[in-house]
Formats: sequence, C-alpha cells, structure tokens
Amino acid sequence: MSIERVKRLLKQKENMRLEFKEASIALPGNLFETICAMLNREGGDIILGVNDLGKVTGVEENHLNTMIKNLVNLTNNAQKLDPPFILFPTTHIIDNKYIVHIQVPASSQLHKTADIVFDRSSDGDFKVKHPHQIVEIYNRKRAHYTEGVIFPKLLFKDFKADLFPRIRNLIRSNHPNHPWLSLSNKQMLEKAGLWKHDMHTGKDGYTLAAVLMLGKDEVIQSVLPHYKIDALLRVKDTERYDDRMYIQTNLIEAYEQLMDFVSKHLPDKFYMEGDQRISIRTKLFREVVANLIVHREYMSAHTCTFIIYADRVETQNANNPHGEGPLDLNKFAPFSKNPVISKFFAQLGRVEELGSGFINVNRLMNNYSDIGKPQFIEGDTFKIIIPVDAIPKNTNKSKLKSQVAETTNITLRKAIQDVVKDSVEDSASVLITNRLIKMVLLVYNKPGIKKIELNKALNLSDTTIKRDLQTVSILVEFKGSQRTGGYFISTILNEKLSKIKQ
Repeated sequence: MSIERVKRLLKQKENMRLEFKEASIALPGNLFETICAMLNREGGDIILGVNDLGKVTGVEENHLNTMIKNLVNLTNNAQKLDPPFILFPTTHIIDNKYIVHIQVPASSQLHKTADIVFDRSSDGDFKVKHPHQIVEIYNRKRAHYTEGVIFPKLLFKDFKADLFPRIRNLIRSNHPNHPWLSLSNKQMLEKAGLWKHDMHTGKDGYTLAAVLMLGKDEVIQSVLPHYKIDALLRVKDTERYDDRMYIQTNLIEAYEQLMDFVSKHLPDKFYMEGDQRISIRTKLFREVVANLIVHREYMSAHTCTFIIYADRVETQNANNPHGEGPLDLNKFAPFSKNPVISKFFAQLGRVEELGSGFINVNRLMNNYSDIGKPQFIEGDTFKIIIPVDAIPKNTNKSKLKSQVAETTNITLRKAIQDVVKDSVEDSASVLITNRLIKMVLLVYNKPGIKKIELNKALNLSDTTIKRDLQTVSILVEFKGSQRTGGYFISTILNEKLSKIKQ
C-alpha cells in the first residue's frame, strides 16, 4: 500500500476498519483476534508500531523481519487461523521509525482463532459465543460472496493440470519461500480457500472460485453457461467492431488473453521507473484487467466487456456493490468482491494489495495520457473509463496489411488451439502446446517451408521436429518431392479457417 494512504490512515481515529497496535519486538498477543474479526466483518487495516492515539512508537529494526515472517507463517497455519488466510504485510518508515501495515480483506469464509469466532464493531473485537450468531455471520457471507458456492461433485480431474506448474512458477517468482510451494496441488487449493465446508448443508467440495481459476473450459461452461469476456475494438466501426475476442477460459489464461488484446491495439509510451525502462501500457492495464476479473459478480449473466475506442477504454462487469457512484481517491476504502479469487491473484503477483489497482491507475495515468482522469464507477455494474490519446481511424496500406495479418494469426491460433487440444495428451505441457501452435503459424505464414527452416526457427532437434509434425499432421501436410517439397497447411485447416472468417 502506498505511503500516502498509510499517512492518511494515521490521521484517523481507530474504527471498525482501522486498528493501531503497539509492537516493538514481537507480534501483539491479540493480533489474531483482530485479524479474525476483520476477516469475518468488512476487512480493514492494522498498523503495528502505533499506539491507540495514532502516535508512531515504532517497531525495532532488528525484530522487523522476524515479525513479518511469523505473521506470514501463522496466517497460513490452521491452528492459528482457521481456515488459513495468508497475509503479506508491508513496512514503511514514518518519523524515522518502522511501522508494519497489514491489509485485511473481508473474507467469504467464516474464520476462527484458537477455536473462537471473533467479529468486529466500532468498539473493537468481540467473541461470538452463541451458535445463532455464528450462523448469522455465515449466512451473511454465503449470500454476499457467491465465489464460495460449493459444487460437491466437482473433482480434481476437472481442473487443467497444466496450470499448476505455471501457478507455482508465478508464485515462486514473487515469493520464493511462499508456504504454498511445499504443498501438493490439492493441499494448495485447500489453503487457498478453493475447497471448503458448508456449515449450512454439511457438504464439502470445491467452490465456484476453484472452477473459475482452474477449471477446464468445458467444465466452466457447464457450471456457468453465460460466462464470457467480450473484448472489442471500436475505432473505425463504432457500431459493431473492428476486432473482437471472445474469452471463455479460466481466469489465469483469461488475464493473459486480455493483456494480449491490449498489446495488440493500444499504443505504448516511453516510461522510466528509476533507471529502468518499462512498458507503461502493461503496468497500467494489468491493473484494469485484474480489476475486471477479480471483482466481477460471476453468478450474474450480465455481459462483461472490455472495449477500446479511439479516445478511451471502457470496461463493465456485473457487480455486488459496496456503495454507489464514482470512487474518490481521497475517501476510498477498498472492499474485496471476491476475496478468495483476489487472494489467489495476489499470490501470482497479478494484483498487489486490495485497492492497489485504483490507486496505481490514478498514479500512472499522467504518464500514459494527459487528456483526462480515469473513472471508477460503483453500481450494479462496475465501470472503468480510461482516457487514451486518440487512436487514428485511418491507416496506410502497409499498416493495414500488417493488422490484417495479425488478426488472421489470432484467428488461426484459436482454430489451432482447438485442434491441438484434441491432438495431444492431457499431460502435454503449455510449452509443448504453444510450440505446436507456433510451428503451424510458421507453416501458414510461409507455405512450402522446409524442415530445416522449422528446426532453425524453433531451435529444436530433428527428432523433436519430426514428432511435432506427426502430432499436428491433421493441420500440416508435406507436398512435393523429398528434395524440393515443403510443408503446407492442410485442406482440413483451410476449411476450418474459412468457416471461422465467414
């Protein structure tokens, strides 16, 4: 969380969503009561190293790392927080003293610490002793957070196996010592809150969040037939579209496909962060895309859209509102719409803290476009409007030719993906699948290409090239003599592409 927001919090008094705790050398004894209570209520912020009046007392530097490590481990420990909800605090220096900021989102699950349920009010944390009060908390969450709906007959085999190595690599790149990395895949899903127990029905099972994050495409469609993200380019043809991408896959890959759409159609600008040049377009729109995916109400059939116009980008998704109207940066209080999905994306490094997207977009906007401010509008649908410098409606012939070729490749890639899925074993890795796709694209873009050229372009051995060509033989065929012939896309693929383009 930004130091500016922390400073604003320090000017406030403690309330239902804000708690100060003194902690010079160790975690406070009642810390997990507050974490539990905030998880069970509306979430909030805990700042360690500050007294009840908001005065910074500080955390001793030589105890800082141990405190943070203990907090991460304990929030992942079911004996301390049940079910676990892993938190990653941030540190700041205020008045030359260290403080620790813990952002606690509202959870879609009911939590206990030391086998006791805590709730939160304006007076602080309190024990929930009576069974009917516990049921009330549970029912409130069940009604509000549909990501936690359980599907008892959903099995582990319904998830895409090739996503798990990618998930682990993403987690490892952000948190090399992340506690989830030592767990099996099934254990990781349990710790992530994707498997839960329904106190109302007594059923156990994987949740809607698990289906969305990891489900095979056909499983997602059977659970949520209305699920899709509609990405459109409306620059020349504003009534219909210049380009369109339907996304109906898991949220991990949906994020990547939307970012590809952004890279294809939106300009980038020179931007330095410190002494390193980075893509301001990627940095800005990863926040927009993640917000669209993480905070959507997936039980609603309302169409989720990502539309690029000549002068702006607009997104719209179904929402379970926590307020109404435009968000104000100075009064903004983040509230998670899908806490489990949000937490999972945070571990992958695709979102930072709760509310970071809104803050980062406002911070980065002037570096990308100076024609207006971004708008985040809360309601039954959540809208984001990002002004962009005008995208030209007319282009020269060479540029148009390049765009047509690129669109063709996108269409071809989708067609190939469908066939490749049927051509390779389920255990085939994403790397192999992508390699096969690239091979067919090479053949498509250069009819008659030689095997030696494929070897060079793909940097593969002769044995691997032969095996891959056999795998995609339904898409690629050899024509001509052994000495002068080459590879061409097959009649079957040509027919398939013709149908898609119509």
